Amino acid sequence: MPKLYEYFGLVVLFYSNEHDPVHVHGLFQDTECRAELVVQNGQVVDIRFKNVRGRAPLDAVHLADFKALVSHYADEIVRKWMEFFVLHKPIEAKRITRRLK
Repeated sequence: MPKLYEYFGLVVLFYSNEHDPVHVHGLFQDTECRAELVVQNGQVVDIRFKNVRGRAPLDAVHLADFKALVSHYADEIVRKWMEFFVLHKPIEAKRITRRLK
């Protein structure tokens, strides 16, 4: 499970056996949501946030943090997806210690 970001207790990661479309999971304690990034012509044009079947969803505060983080880092997430799943490069996690706006 390559971890991408840590953000005030929220962990954003890929699962190692992922599939298209490009997406990340946001976990906080025993809750989880998923963000699918819609890419057209190399640009992120939409982000769809979904609950994960069988898991309790993120609460409102952590879902807002997850949405802010994914929106802010969308292009970087796509790049990391390509590096990990296509080029088979390791991913380095980033700890974010300042609030995103």
